[in-house]
Amino acid sequence: MGSLDSMLNIGKEMKTKLFSIGVASSEDLMRLGSKEAFYRLKKQYPNVCLVHLYALQGAIDNVDYDKLSDEVKVDLKRFSDSIKEK
Repeated sequence: MGSLDSMLNIGKEMKTKLFSIGVASSEDLMRLGSKEAFYRLKKQYPNVCLVHLYALQGAIDNVDYDKLSDEVKVDLKRFSDSIKEK
């Protein structure tokens, strides 16, 4: 089981938040996906923002969150906006 610590963009605070929603390993995060993990985080921590979603996707893709493609960022922004409306 891979450690969340070994993933890019996952710091101490993000790791703590992920643990609180049942994500304890890199495999858990990859299986859940960035959008579902973000959705669960947003329910528990309303102040998480789009940058958190980018960080989760970057961790899964093994890239710095600010290096995600514009296409991926647009898709994630749409998702983030859609859950704000609910």
